[in-house]
Amino acid sequence: MVKPRSISIDHWFGKTIAPGTTTNVALTVGESYTSMAMRIQIQIRRAVEPGPVVFVTAALHGDELNGCGAVRHLIQDSDLKLKKGALMLVPVLNLPAFERHSRYLPDRRDLNRCFPGIATGSLASRMAHTIFTEIVRRCDYGIDLHTAAVRRTNYPTVRADLGDPAVRRLAESFGTEIIINSKGPRNSFRREACKAGCPTIVMEGGEVWKVEPGIVETAVRGIKNVLGDLQMVETQSEKPRYQIIIEKSTWIRAEHGGFLQFHISPGDLVEKGQPLTTSTTLLGEERSTLFAPYNAVVMGMTSLPSVSPGEPICNLGKLPRKFAPEALKKLRLKQDSLEQQVLEELGSSVLVTEPSSELQQE
Repeated sequence: MVKPRSISIDHWFGKTIAPGTTTNVALTVGESYTSMAMRIQIQIRRAVEPGPVVFVTAALHGDELNGCGAVRHLIQDSDLKLKKGALMLVPVLNLPAFERHSRYLPDRRDLNRCFPGIATGSLASRMAHTIFTEIVRRCDYGIDLHTAAVRRTNYPTVRADLGDPAVRRLAESFGTEIIINSKGPRNSFRREACKAGCPTIVMEGGEVWKVEPGIVETAVRGIKNVLGDLQMVETQSEKPRYQIIIEKSTWIRAEHGGFLQFHISPGDLVEKGQPLTTSTTLLGEERSTLFAPYNAVVMGMTSLPSVSPGEPICNLGKLPRKFAPEALKKLRLKQDSLEQQVLEELGSSVLVTEPSSELQQE
């Protein structure tokens, strides 16, 4: 059961957020080295009728820009009309990191490991405290948009603590093919928001420093799906042809240093024993090949082909027994689907080659 909001949406630092209005506000989260105030830009939309209050945030890591593109798209969408409730849109949550094109704050802390924060703590902790107090505690639900880390790319997935019925509802209604069941790291934004009674999910997709069309469209579609499920907007729900809950995932790591030949791309459905990558010398001599340990979906992978031993190459989500890779591939055959568009776009970030005939026979 969702706890009631501890802070009202009606007033914001002297501004009245009246029903039926759209208001831009600025939240001061700290000061720069020049003593200038650091202010997060936020748009708040309120319907005339009361209802849920939902936040949508992006760039909690300052170099993850796909979410910024999605939130800006929603802000500029004049057709997005709220029937009830309120929507809080935050295109850049971590402004100091965003201005440095960095994942981290100037003090090298990860803001996404500092929630709910302390008012008298470090820079990161103070920022987290302000964000948590002024955004999370005003809302009933949350959606936080992320990408992969630097030199990696992710196929769009939702990450959610499915043990909470309210969180499960958000995750399933968002409408990605893949949902990862996890609580999230300790002191992360979504985990602490859920603990505070604001059910929150994360969408991961794409790469840093980019605004990728398919990822943005996936995020926008998912957000509208959630708002429709909460009866906040009139919308036709758009969902993929299947939805899979991943309970186990594994990072496959390089055995040798060298240059990789990729046999997979992000989002691929692979069978147990299927070749994933082959490590070669710079002259192209094959050293070793890595194989899928089980039937899986490639949820994320490196976009950098040069590796040293132990470096992560791809993140495999284990498919439940009832889902066979070949059957799922047939469901994906609809060429004009958003999922197919994303597969093609993300596949362009890596060069995929066929494994040697000997490996194919294995």
